[in-house]
Amino acid sequence: MSFNDIPGQTTAKRMLQNSLRRGKVSHAYIFSGPVGTGRKAMAFALAQAIYCKESEDDACGECLECRKVLHGNHPDIHLVEPDGATIKIDQIRTLQKEFAYKATASATKIYILVQAERMTTQAANSLLKFLEEPSSSVVAILITENGHALLPTIQSRAQWVSFTPMPRRDMMAALQQEGLPLTLIRPAVHLAAGLGAARELATASWFAEMRNVVLQLAKETYTRFPQAFMTIQQKLTKSELAEHLPTFYDLLTLWLKDMVQLCLLRREHLVYPDHSDWMEPLARTRDVREWIRLTGQAVELQKRLRSNANPQLLLERTMIAIQGGVICIR
Repeated sequence: MSFNDIPGQTTAKRMLQNSLRRGKVSHAYIFSGPVGTGRKAMAFALAQAIYCKESEDDACGECLECRKVLHGNHPDIHLVEPDGATIKIDQIRTLQKEFAYKATASATKIYILVQAERMTTQAANSLLKFLEEPSSSVVAILITENGHALLPTIQSRAQWVSFTPMPRRDMMAALQQEGLPLTLIRPAVHLAAGLGAARELATASWFAEMRNVVLQLAKETYTRFPQAFMTIQQKLTKSELAEHLPTFYDLLTLWLKDMVQLCLLRREHLVYPDHSDWMEPLARTRDVREWIRLTGQAVELQKRLRSNANPQLLLERTMIAIQGGVICIR
């Protein structure tokens, strides 16, 4: 995989390629940023560039070393992911045993720790021993959503590479070129930090169904309120969508933000413009401050869902809260 195959992340690519050109690859990196920003892909792109026999600062994709990385069978790359909820000390000890041996196919061994912030304290302290005594023949890449969650001593011994969300406009343009429906692209790019994650949402059948349910419930709340409770039971809590309830709140929050925009007569950046025929008159029945308050309330209710609140009761309470707003004073 070439660095050019990863969309965006220009600063991260420049930093890594400069290190490759100067022959000063760090013994440890922290790839920190949101899910979907290409951190894991960048880790393997760096590994491929390090091993590549033809290119100085990227992977040619054709040499034997590049093909080994691409096919996932390079003997000197070791991937560590959480075993259950955490990365355990035994997993780090296994790596430490590998440290004692020289690389078999190349001059460098590379270790990639996915969700590194989920290391137990014992595992993190065990890893710290390697970071305190770096070997020129070993490169560690720690992938994390929040590098600040790692031990300060680990942070100080690794080079930080920040990953930022890809601009929505760029993601929308790329997904439109792929022929995906705009009705799904719009909410997907608001919920995803990178192109891959947005594509995964926009192509998922459950995501399309959840979007429809959110809009149906929003409309029923104001037109056929009792029916909304039946919809919650039939299409959310008693269906396969039940495992995606956090996304329900994400999509509902986007709808409420659309209502704020419509109340302010701003139509250019709506997430659900295909439903503006009934949303716009409804938006004007309330003061913009009420829509803003409801948006904040939806976010708070989502937090309670994450705290294991009863989903059915929480969803019903959400619809009651949205239905019981104040009359617009405009």
